[in-house]
Amino acid sequence: MTWFRKRKYTVLKPTEKKRVDIPDGLWHKCQQCLHILLARDYEKNLWVCPKCNFHDRVSGWDRIGITFDPESFIADEDILDPTDPLEFFDTMNYMDRLVSYQKKTGLKDAVITGIAKCGGYKVVAGVMEFNFAGGSMGSVVGEKITRAFERSLKERLPIVIICASGGARMQEGILSLMQMAKTSMAIARLNEAKIPYITVLTHPTTAGVMASYASLGDVIIAEPNALIGFAGPRVIQQTINQILPKGFQRSEFVRDHGFIDIVTNRKDLRNTMINLLSFFAPWAREKEEVSSQSQ
Repeated sequence: MTWFRKRKYTVLKPTEKKRVDIPDGLWHKCQQCLHILLARDYEKNLWVCPKCNFHDRVSGWDRIGITFDPESFIADEDILDPTDPLEFFDTMNYMDRLVSYQKKTGLKDAVITGIAKCGGYKVVAGVMEFNFAGGSMGSVVGEKITRAFERSLKERLPIVIICASGGARMQEGILSLMQMAKTSMAIARLNEAKIPYITVLTHPTTAGVMASYASLGDVIIAEPNALIGFAGPRVIQQTINQILPKGFQRSEFVRDHGFIDIVTNRKDLRNTMINLLSFFAPWAREKEEVSSQSQ
C-alpha cells in the first residue's frame, strides 16, 4: 500500500492572443484635447478637431485645395533655388538641410505662388509651407512673395497671402532680414495703386514674416487660436518680467486689441474671402467673365 501518490498536474497554457496590426495613419489624436477619430474623418473636417475646434497645420497644397476653386491654381514656374551664401553649419550643412526639406515637401522653398480663382474671382495667391524649415523667410521666399506683389500690380488683380511661419531664416543672416524691407516696399506700391491685399494668418505666424507682409494686409484674417506675434510669449514675459494675460498673442486676443479684422473657422474661410473679394475687387470677376465671353 502506497501512502503517497504523486499527483499529475495539468499545466494550463494561456491562450495566445492574436495581434491585430493597425495600419499607420488610420487614426488621429488631437494635439489639444487628445480626442481620437479616424484620419479620413479628420481630413473631411479640414484637419479641425470636431470636439475642441483645434485647427491643425495644413500643408501648402492641401491649403490651396480647400481655399481656392478646384483645379484653378496655376503655380508660377519654380526657377529660384536657395543658396548658402554664409556656408552656414550647425548640426549639419545648410545645403544638406535644404535638400532634406525639398525631399520632404517636394518644394524648392517655403512658399507656393501662382494665379488662382476664389469663387470665380481671379487672384494672385501665395501659400506658405510650414513643413519647409518652419515656413521661414529666406531670400527665395522674399523674392517669390515680392514677385507675386509685382504681378498683382501689373495685372491689377487682388492678392491673397496665406501665412504660416516661424520668421526669418537665420541661416541666411542679413540677406533674410532684407526681405522684410523688400516685401514691404512692394506692398506700398500696391497700396498706392489701390489694389486689395488680403492676408490669412494661420498657426503660427510670427517674427519677420509677421513684422512685414503678414501684418500689412488691407484685411487681415486669422484662424482660431493661432499664435500671432513678433517674439514668442516666453521671451516677452522674461523681457518685461510680468505675467502675460490669458490668451496673449492668440488670434482672438489680437483681434480684440484691434490688430486683426476677422477670426474665422477654416470651413468658413473660403466664403469669407469670396465676400471680401466681391466688395473690394468686383472687377476681378467681371474681367474674367468678359475675357471668357470674347473667346
